[in-house]
Amino acid sequence: MAFSTVPTPLYTLYVARDGYGPFTVTVIFAAYAVGVVASLFFVGHLSDRVGRRPLILLAAALEILAAVGFLVRDDLAGLLVARLVSGVGIGALTATATAYLAELDGARSRPAPGRAAVVATVANLGGLGLGPILSGLLAAQSAHPLVLPYALFAVVMVGLLVATLFVPETVLHRPGLRPYRPQRAAIGSEVRGRFVGGAIGAFTGFAVLGLFSSVAASFVRDELGQPSLIVAGAVAATPFLAGALGQSLLAASTQEVQLRWASVLIVAGPAALFGGVVLASTWLFVAGGLLAGGGAGLLFKAALGRTAALVPPEARAEALALVFLVAYTGLVVPVLAVGVGLVYLPAAAVLGVFVVLVALAGGWAASAMRRGRSGG
Repeated sequence: MAFSTVPTPLYTLYVARDGYGPFTVTVIFAAYAVGVVASLFFVGHLSDRVGRRPLILLAAALEILAAVGFLVRDDLAGLLVARLVSGVGIGALTATATAYLAELDGARSRPAPGRAAVVATVANLGGLGLGPILSGLLAAQSAHPLVLPYALFAVVMVGLLVATLFVPETVLHRPGLRPYRPQRAAIGSEVRGRFVGGAIGAFTGFAVLGLFSSVAASFVRDELGQPSLIVAGAVAATPFLAGALGQSLLAASTQEVQLRWASVLIVAGPAALFGGVVLASTWLFVAGGLLAGGGAGLLFKAALGRTAALVPPEARAEALALVFLVAYTGLVVPVLAVGVGLVYLPAAAVLGVFVVLVALAGGWAASAMRRGRSGG
């Protein structure tokens, strides 16, 4: 997961070298999200049929291939292909690794209820947060900042691929050969009204994460006057680390309590982000990222839990797939809109519109999920 956010603080270097505009940067990022969505629906569910370990090995191989792509061809076409391949690998990894962790924990002599879910959440969001921090640190200290981060992560991922070979397989009873079909994404008509709140919550949470994964480094450099790659990496990491921390701290709380926190954080965070840009305050911008990231993580967790509770077990995979589809749409569409806006409008105006919409949508979604219905 960490490798998928390695390019985040490096976008400013590509911009300085090749003259890319903000819209081009968001398109490069969007290629990653498109790869994730495609993989989730065409590959991710295959671990139920072929086993968890083969899909993990495939994901690791694809991430290594993406790292090689960044190294051998760093023009626009190469960046787009490398980000797309990385997204495909992450899409294959996400659901598979979560199920793998739960099954490995269940096979222990003393399995702990909910432990695998917490570990999966921390690994996902924590990994996404660790990537830009390490990337910024490595690039800042290197004479080849667009080489060292990718090369080092490629070596680490080769090691992880080898280590995975020694992890026991958990899918021991596999079905015979059946006609292939993509993962369906659907929700029953009888619960669609109550599904809307969770869907908007997932969309909004991923919109916040998408902003930091794509253009946050440019905001830090251009609007806050911070050219440091280390600062850019740390700022980009804040919402992911906050999301992991928030879910860990509130893991034992009821969903009602978590949603109350989410409704506060998803409003306060964007407000602080906007204040950070207007006042040129890096610390306020970082605080906004922490608050918004915490709210985004809680919203997404609630959306998954709420959706799973709405449908019977046999329809759960399709319903959760729809949540992920909506979430990754939130990762792409708002960020592309921000990229277009930055071409024509001042950054403060664009971010202002973004944070108002996020605060309104996130606050409404949290309220709707708390009420157990989608309307007012």
